[in-house]
Amino acid sequence: MKNPLKFRLSMEIAVRILADILLINAALIIALALQYIWLINVESAIGSPKLVIHDLYSIYSHNSPWITLIGIIVFYFNGFYTYGRLYRGRYKIIIILQSVSLAYLTYGLMPYLIKSMESLPRSVLLVSWCLTLLFLIASRLWSMLWKNILLKENGVHSDNLNQGPNDKVLVIGGAGYIGSALIPKLLEKDYHVRVLDLLLFGVEPIAPFLNHPNLEIIQADFRQVDKVVEAMQGVGSVIHLGGIVGDPACSLDEKLTIEVNLMATKMICEVAQGAGVKRFIFASTCSVYGAGDEILDEHSGLRPVSLYARSKIASERVILERMGEGFYPVILRFGTIFGLSGRTRFDLVVNLLTAKAILDGQITVFGGDQWRPFVHVDDAALAIFQSLDAPISKVNGQILNVGGNENNYTIQQVGEIIHRMVPGAEIIIKGTDSDRRNYRVNFNKIHRMLDFKPRWSVESGVRQVIEAFQAGKIKDYNKAKYSNVKSLTEESSTLNGEFYANRWAYELIRKVS
Repeated sequence: MKNPLKFRLSMEIAVRILADILLINAALIIALALQYIWLINVESAIGSPKLVIHDLYSIYSHNSPWITLIGIIVFYFNGFYTYGRLYRGRYKIIIILQSVSLAYLTYGLMPYLIKSMESLPRSVLLVSWCLTLLFLIASRLWSMLWKNILLKENGVHSDNLNQGPNDKVLVIGGAGYIGSALIPKLLEKDYHVRVLDLLLFGVEPIAPFLNHPNLEIIQADFRQVDKVVEAMQGVGSVIHLGGIVGDPACSLDEKLTIEVNLMATKMICEVAQGAGVKRFIFASTCSVYGAGDEILDEHSGLRPVSLYARSKIASERVILERMGEGFYPVILRFGTIFGLSGRTRFDLVVNLLTAKAILDGQITVFGGDQWRPFVHVDDAALAIFQSLDAPISKVNGQILNVGGNENNYTIQQVGEIIHRMVPGAEIIIKGTDSDRRNYRVNFNKIHRMLDFKPRWSVESGVRQVIEAFQAGKIKDYNKAKYSNVKSLTEESSTLNGEFYANRWAYELIRKVS
């Protein structure tokens, strides 16, 4: 696996820190020089100029180490050398203003805590703060300007950056169910693909592509801001597929679900926007529609009946609020997915009922009259690819249901399809299902906008699963790797403890309940 540019980045950070040290001290020296001019020429300070210089030098030598150390520490923890260095425009200015002000405020309080510490005159402190702020902003602006000059000299125009088939794409969760179906489509079209994934299931889902020259992998938890920042470098488009998926998996741990599905998404969105990412494609779900008898489209009301759906609605809102200023998000609401990919799941109804029919000889349906819109995992990947490939002006800010009208079925109808294809299995209908979701979805918008047409029917997906079992590619569908709930239960220690959902996140989740 590749962890790109680590040495170069370490050297770059060291150079940036050294430059900031020089700028802080330059600001302090100039502030003291102005103080000297004031004392000699305006206040006609008693004593020779040499004595005044000696006094000011003494002040500098006593205070410079403190203000430099505090400044660099504050700058570091405020993201100057991690996520903040990718911010642009007003976002960069804001983070510089906050960091410099906090550093000088902290320094100004030090003499009250350390009695022996010689404090700066207030006028020097104020001028030094202003100059430090000015120097740091100017240095960052000059760096951006210099990069643009180099780009123009090499015939590259900013309007054409991050576009076209050679675009570098970050796929968060790229080794998952949908991601492992998407990666080959992107590589086939000469996209440079960077995957950010914890790899809970190892590299097996994307093993056939590990040696591809256009693929690089960063193994990390996408809740870690430093890893997200690293992964965003040089990226023009982000496809966010990561998250805890499915109602049962999300109900295992509410706090963890909010952290992963909402808090991390907010952070990823902020870093992407600050890094100048243009396209941001987010994987949502048709589960947001909840329960209803009418056929639903993108303008229908949202009636979530699970934490999973609420976390997706909240994430959609967070993302769309940031639309504009060169940031172009797309929300894809996937139907209930089925079929095989590099990381196949058997906790989804079509795959699960087919596996049970083949190995157990039974197709057990709970309730049966509840509707679901189904979409094959390969078609889900195709919709993402077409959203990425479409003109930005066409998809910017759009919410698109992903699936096909012909694949709206009741659970009982799915059971009957499987029974026809595995006639030896028995259909068993049992009572009502605890899952309250019931929705049919209209997919005309994605067909109209992107000419998206599903290539897979439920029948062809069932046949694919049957053939995989017959060929011996899958033997035990009960293994934990095929189930999100079982996998999360086994890997709980790996996922816990990164950071905690705050009051804002819980309040937003509550509002969409």
